[in-house]
Amino acid sequence: MNNVLKQSIGLLFGLGLVWTTSALADHHWDTVEYQTVQVKDNLYAMIAEGGNLVVFVGEEGTFLIDDQFAPLTEKLITEIKKMGGDIPRFLINTHWHYDHTGGNEKLGKAGTLIVAHDNVRKRLSVDNTLTVFNAQIPASPKEALPVITFSTDTSFHLNGETIHARHVHNAHTDGDSVVHFKKANVIHAGDVWFNGFYPFIDVEHGGSLAGMIEAASTIINMSNDNTVIIPGHGFVGDKAALVVYRNMLSDVLTRLRKLKAEGKTTDEAVAAKPTQALDAIWGNGFLEPDQWVSIIYGGLETPKK
Repeated sequence: MNNVLKQSIGLLFGLGLVWTTSALADHHWDTVEYQTVQVKDNLYAMIAEGGNLVVFVGEEGTFLIDDQFAPLTEKLITEIKKMGGDIPRFLINTHWHYDHTGGNEKLGKAGTLIVAHDNVRKRLSVDNTLTVFNAQIPASPKEALPVITFSTDTSFHLNGETIHARHVHNAHTDGDSVVHFKKANVIHAGDVWFNGFYPFIDVEHGGSLAGMIEAASTIINMSNDNTVIIPGHGFVGDKAALVVYRNMLSDVLTRLRKLKAEGKTTDEAVAAKPTQALDAIWGNGFLEPDQWVSIIYGGLETPKK
């Protein structure tokens, strides 16, 4: 994996410290540079610290998917203006994590209409803990909260495009959405897809390995061989790459279900090295393979409703 990408993701999760106010203040945000990929004429993917963004510009307004960290908001707006856009008219959060929602407050105050799944507003409205990273995340101010929420899906009709946001259940979290630009044939997968490495699954907040597989399959079924798929982390990919990732997750689920059926504890499951044959390809992200197994072993199945 690209070293810059690995370091930026590691910044977020590796120590959990970046979630604190002091760590945000101490980080050298002025040195951050966006890597911008023009996916279509007026549709861009942006990669920097935190989750990948999508910017869609046009005469009827700018549409933004996710907004990374709060200290980067002014820089983000500057980059959007270089594309011919302006303060976003609409912002959709693919889930609640701070590397995807950190800019909400400033954008909300600037007049951006924030949209997300019901559970994103629920999570952002209260204090949260990510135990695996020893991270405390305070409740967001009201300006940062989504003002429009949905339970299953919603659509936008903007700049000649139909943009469909669809909730996928208990995948990375309990509030994930994937966003489909139908005419452009582009999908933002959110953190359902970590392209090229084992994904963090927030089991503590409703995520599950089975849900990740189901969500990846949903995106695959929405795609064709020409679809551009933008992951939450990692580089822009396509249907074939997502299929490989989904199949890897399915393989891991089969192995872990077997250990669970044998009554193995988390420590015993980790000691069994169930991902060893896959680690050379997928284990080079910010999570070490043993750490990843320990996180997901308690959240293999989607929670019962």
